[in-house]
Amino acid sequence: MRSRAVRAILCGVLSLTLCSGGFVERAAAQAPAPSQPPPDGYAITVTVPVVSVDVVITDDNGNYLSGLKKENFRILEDGVPQTVGNFESGQGPFTIVLLAEYSKLAYGYFLYKATNWAYAFLRQLQPQDWIALASFDTRPHIEVDFTHNPNEIARGLAGMYLPFYSESNLFDAVVDTLDRMKEIKGRKAILVLASGVDTFSRINLNTVLQRLKENDVTIFCVGVGESGFGSNGNMTYLQAQNQLRTFASMSGGRAWFPRFDGEIPAIMADVASSLRNQYSLAYTPANTKPDGKYRRIKVELVERDGKPLNVLDAKGKRVNVRIFARQGYQAPSSNIN
Repeated sequence: MRSRAVRAILCGVLSLTLCSGGFVERAAAQAPAPSQPPPDGYAITVTVPVVSVDVVITDDNGNYLSGLKKENFRILEDGVPQTVGNFESGQGPFTIVLLAEYSKLAYGYFLYKATNWAYAFLRQLQPQDWIALASFDTRPHIEVDFTHNPNEIARGLAGMYLPFYSESNLFDAVVDTLDRMKEIKGRKAILVLASGVDTFSRINLNTVLQRLKENDVTIFCVGVGESGFGSNGNMTYLQAQNQLRTFASMSGGRAWFPRFDGEIPAIMADVASSLRNQYSLAYTPANTKPDGKYRRIKVELVERDGKPLNVLDAKGKRVNVRIFARQGYQAPSSNIN
């Protein structure tokens, strides 16, 4: 399995490759050339931050709310309304890393669930979607580099049957994957299939939460231990479950903790549908101070006149909506490059 990952690194046949331990953005080849300094050799570049916010709207029954316009969204940053610049909606492709726990902690029952539930997600992919497979035990591993071909991921999953270590270093794996995906553009996400237990990571939970504040990657979590040690009120698992929920909520994703395999097809369809029904918004913050502080984001739905948007069902009855979006972002500590 590890030799497969090495071959993926060496061959370079994909337009998104692995380089220096990280994923390289597919569009890197299209990036503009860096500006040349003036003749005296000095140049100061002032960076104006743009904040991207991917938003998913559902009603209480889980139905996705489509057809909204730019004027239906109001974004507040630390309570201050912002001017939405870019706005996109639609069923475009996405980029996702399938991150599966692969340790003796999950060996047998949990590992079986993680790998088999991953197959259910592969059935949700469309030809233009990018997907990679990563696993983690004592450290994260790239099992299959980004590809459009779900069969390559399936072959990678088929080889995940004999873990070597008992550690499940979830925190290290999540941060490593976030860092690798930071420069990828467009809809991007991590689907975590894990118990949520962290045994011996080098970094702590606070570091993970800090990285989440610095990234715009959406995290979806599916807990694989609910019907095992999670069903008896085990405190370790309750903590693990809360950690997965936090990863999802901070990044604008969702978390599920199924007890039965029969729930999985609908959950995996929900993950894919969430990505395909995202509204992508962007704004330039009114607060231009490069203070490095965490700024909280709130997304509201409004009518053209600014009043709260009334959402009606097919019978004309008002329904409640749920808004999934990242909770905030880390402001830069300097705007000079």
